[in-house]
Amino acid sequence: MSACIRHFRRLAATVTVLVAATLGLSATPAAASDGARLVMDRDFADPDVVQVSGTYHAYSTNADGKYIQHATSTDLLHWSMASADALAAVGSWAKPDRSLVWAPDVFDNGAGFTMYYVARDRASDRQCIGVARSASPDGQFTPVGDAPLVCPAAQGGAIDPSTYTENGHRYLLWKNDGNCCGLDTWLYLQEVAWDGTRTTGSPVPLVHADRSWEGGLVEAPTLVNRAGHYVLFYSADFYGDDRYKTSYAVADSLTGPYTKAAAPLMTTDSFSGTVHGPGGQDVVTGPDGRDRIVFHGWNADRTHRSLYVADLGWANGYPVVDGSKVIYQAENAAVHDAAVRDATGALDGRAVGHIDNDDSYVEFSVFTPATGSHTLTVRYGNGSLDAAGSPAASSHRLTVNGTAAGEVRYPYTGWDNWQYAAVSVDLHEGWNTIRLGKGELYAELDSIEVA
Repeated sequence: MSACIRHFRRLAATVTVLVAATLGLSATPAAASDGARLVMDRDFADPDVVQVSGTYHAYSTNADGKYIQHATSTDLLHWSMASADALAAVGSWAKPDRSLVWAPDVFDNGAGFTMYYVARDRASDRQCIGVARSASPDGQFTPVGDAPLVCPAAQGGAIDPSTYTENGHRYLLWKNDGNCCGLDTWLYLQEVAWDGTRTTGSPVPLVHADRSWEGGLVEAPTLVNRAGHYVLFYSADFYGDDRYKTSYAVADSLTGPYTKAAAPLMTTDSFSGTVHGPGGQDVVTGPDGRDRIVFHGWNADRTHRSLYVADLGWANGYPVVDGSKVIYQAENAAVHDAAVRDATGALDGRAVGHIDNDDSYVEFSVFTPATGSHTLTVRYGNGSLDAAGSPAASSHRLTVNGTAAGEVRYPYTGWDNWQYAAVSVDLHEGWNTIRLGKGELYAELDSIEVA
């Protein structure tokens, strides 16, 4: 296994602006967590965002009586909803049922704009991918062709189109909708004409659902290239509740092989319950030239999926989402005058103990997408006894980027009974060092989380 992939696995995640219902009305952004902001509190699922001449155009799955919704923004935070349906009609091959029109993708084709959309194919009764075009990103988009572009009926159909371009070639990513009918789900890459109206290559399978936490399904592919390798974002598990999540896989070449992250990038838990079922993601460059990830999450009463945006950073080319917890195992950190041991109940079955001397410490390198206050959560075990032989609290000295930052205190738990202690730390954008050293009495370290 390469050093790059080992580092990638160490970094794998464990993983609100109210816009009034009145069309065109925006309000002030409010934080949903340290980094994820709710920017549209209305039904706007499976967002796709494209930037055109300084304006961001977002498109989403059907709602509000429209086939495809459309909203615009100049900063990704304040959005104005268009009153018109972005898609004039579905193609003649599709049933004109708005509730079955999903997950659009729009791109500049050089002579106008192309939209991919999902609708119900009349012939096969499967969800399939169609094409529409418009002279403007504002629409309306008019269907092209009298048949779906991609419709593998024997595989359950095709949904969740997205595009990727490289070296003058355009590619369509999509998911076979096998979960509709008891079949496996794969994410595919297929070359298409520059205007996107016809396929020019055969579909290449990239990844399929093979992790227990994926719930038997992967979907919503988004592909980018960072630091010389390909990062394939995708959503997994059941879309309708807190189980929905976002993860990623990496590859050195466009067609793979792709190596999946050891754990999801964004989950309900990684956002500490402030975002429910994060998925349907897209990656876009913000006004400041830095990457953002846009995605949907359920509102509190599960009546709609709202639009969120968060800073997206790259730790040696691997994604880190601001506000979504990242776990770092103590045994993978720099350990000085202490010892890694097999540990019952530890996350990976190992922990660091014998942090017993004045020069003992465990030092973590952590990456954050944005400067500011972050929550450091330590998973520890403390079996210390005081001079009278009674259970006692302990602590570690905390150093952040070489500067003393107080301590982390640990209530008594007993050895191999792992619990959590949290403190606030100030971190800067990019790489930081967090050191935990000998304090009062004794404690062992399993991992830390930073959000």
